[in-house]
Amino acid sequence: MKVHSTNYFETFIEVAEDTKVDQGTIPSAKGKKTVAEMQYEMISKNPYKYTSDDVLFQVFADRKDLTESEHKLAREEFFSKGQPCFRASPLTKTYGFGVHSDSDGKIALLGMETDEYQRFLSDPNVKKIKAMKSSR
Repeated sequence: MKVHSTNYFETFIEVAEDTKVDQGTIPSAKGKKTVAEMQYEMISKNPYKYTSDDVLFQVFADRKDLTESEHKLAREEFFSKGQPCFRASPLTKTYGFGVHSDSDGKIALLGMETDEYQRFLSDPNVKKIKAMKSSR
């Protein structure tokens, strides 16, 4: 079975061109947690601990209420099909966060207003890709 991955290495995903915010904005909802909230909490509390695949699968598993024992098989099935990467995440499209992947594929969030975000943008040694636009 082919395994797909959303992981990037030594890459910076820039905020979408058509984002409506001018700084990283913490997602919040009334009621059930959104995908954006779940991704934000997992990454912001653990910078460079998880890969994109880890975060996307964990959010999927939590939303499906999977037990720990179901994770291995469910993860194989989840990545047997291509999955949208963090270029399509609401964090990069809507909430003003860039995502940096280090050499191990571990990710961290950077608000677009931060010096660190600007440093990655201006670093010629870091590969840069833009988040997907919200509108076509």
